Amino acid sequence: MKYKFKLYNGGIIAIAFSFLFFFSATAQKAGTDKNPYILIPSPSTVVWGNYWSEAKPALSIHSGDYVKVHTLLTSTPERLEAAGVPADKVEKELREVQTVKDRGPGGHVLTGPIYIEEAEPGDILEIKINSIDLAIPYGYNAIGVNGYLSDEIFDRKMMIINLDKEKMIGHFSDNISIPLHPFFGSMGVAPPKEVGKWNSAPPWVHGGNLDNKELVAGSSLFLPIHVKGALFEIGDGHAAQGNGEVDITAIETSLIGNLQFIVHKGKTIHWPRAATATHVITMGCDRDLNAATRIAIREMISYLREEKKLSQADAYMLCSVAADVDITQLVDGNVGVHVMLPKNIFTKN
Repeated sequence: MKYKFKLYNGGIIAIAFSFLFFFSATAQKAGTDKNPYILIPSPSTVVWGNYWSEAKPALSIHSGDYVKVHTLLTSTPERLEAAGVPADKVEKELREVQTVKDRGPGGHVLTGPIYIEEAEPGDILEIKINSIDLAIPYGYNAIGVNGYLSDEIFDRKMMIINLDKEKMIGHFSDNISIPLHPFFGSMGVAPPKEVGKWNSAPPWVHGGNLDNKELVAGSSLFLPIHVKGALFEIGDGHAAQGNGEVDITAIETSLIGNLQFIVHKGKTIHWPRAATATHVITMGCDRDLNAATRIAIREMISYLREEKKLSQADAYMLCSVAADVDITQLVDGNVGVHVMLPKNIFTKN
């Protein structure tokens, strides 16, 4: 198709500029799958150690938008270097955020908060985890003072673990290789206003430090929203972890994730839930393991009653014959339990 412009030169230039501006603006529109918002950790885009209803947003988006987010491992440059990481391999972002003065009561460096315009208390926020990439070629494991066997003495405190991105394995030792399944240990929204600044360590109704290793790329996390905008924060990247996380750390590393945020109206949940390609997952957290287990099972019963229209008794029975009750973690103040129900048992949706 040919276009003829019967205009003076200045008019043609103006039209050409308008076309260029239109296509440039279209190409640069952020928040889409191919052109997500970018959120990089810096002193103004991280929260140190808490989830809080009054936190200042680092980014505002709409439901349906995509965000590519970089998170930092929970450590310091000095500690990493003392354990053997060369100074030039420590992320500059980790060095930069050391200037943050407002910290605590927890110790995690969390990227965010992300404010979702449509999110209101009582809604559900779905976080679709589209991809997760390793940001650095190493991670660490360290025995913490709050580990499950913290009353026992061990002769080693911290280990740097090299990560092979091509083979997706972690080199634990010369004859031990750990398959890598990266996930974000902490993903949460602001808790109810009345609790104030919530320590980043104990998971709760807002999500947070769930340490659920099932939340890999391809999964979705569902969180109840407690304040306007949700105020989502993310961090505590893990390259691999065992259920329990018994010494209080996994393979701690920095990650880059591509996430989509979707607000669901007209439905309410009380505790975090998740879905993978193969399972529906309900979760419970409490200082007492029995209490956390009861919450997780009751949440699965609620899911089956709401979504599959089972009676209470049938839902309870189905949990017993088909669902797995797993310990998520034992070391974060509130312990975690999750129930995994396979989707393939349902012959009809």
